[in-house]
Amino acid sequence: MLRNLQTLLAQLYRIEPPADVRDYLITDARQARALEGEGGRDTDEKLLLAEDQDELHLALYLDAELLDRLASRDPFEYLDADNFEDFCKVVEGLSHFNYLTWNASADRRVTLLELELQAEIDKYMGARTLASHQARPELEGTLFAVLFESPRFHATLSAAEHERYSYAARFAGWYCRSLEARYACGLPGGEMLQELRNFYRLSQPAKLSHIHSAAYA
Repeated sequence: MLRNLQTLLAQLYRIEPPADVRDYLITDARQARALEGEGGRDTDEKLLLAEDQDELHLALYLDAELLDRLASRDPFEYLDADNFEDFCKVVEGLSHFNYLTWNASADRRVTLLELELQAEIDKYMGARTLASHQARPELEGTLFAVLFESPRFHATLSAAEHERYSYAARFAGWYCRSLEARYACGLPGGEMLQELRNFYRLSQPAKLSHIHSAAYA
């Protein structure tokens, strides 16, 4: 299931992930805390990074119970309110992993805001793709409201972190709303897919500029 979700996101943007996420997966919270050190936040998902000269070391922590729950209610079979939150947590981690490793393989740096912005878009696009495959127009029609109208953030975020997450959610919401307005419902294809793939490859300033243009067109 985890590899299938990684592949789903990669295919949306026509990228080849440089690494299989399962080779970098940690499911033990104690191991994740040991790697992160003091000051870490207890969450079900986090991407752990360390730079050593020209090398980047990373691991993706996804809580074992989170993965067990999602495996027992496979979103590829049926995505609904019972597994949607777990689906979003896993997609967020996979989105971070894909985006970071793909850019790092091309020697491109990314910002924390870019990671969060892309993750919010990936939740929407991943869920929309599965809803279309499952012939669930009622789910597809509620995705924007569920993801963007009342976003919830972890209570222990610092002021700077809260600002970054809020900013990412707001810009992702504008962008996804513009996609809904410009392209037909259903499985992403044609011009919409090309737009998503072009957007994925933009720098952060170009992404934000494009969202402004699309939102106010």
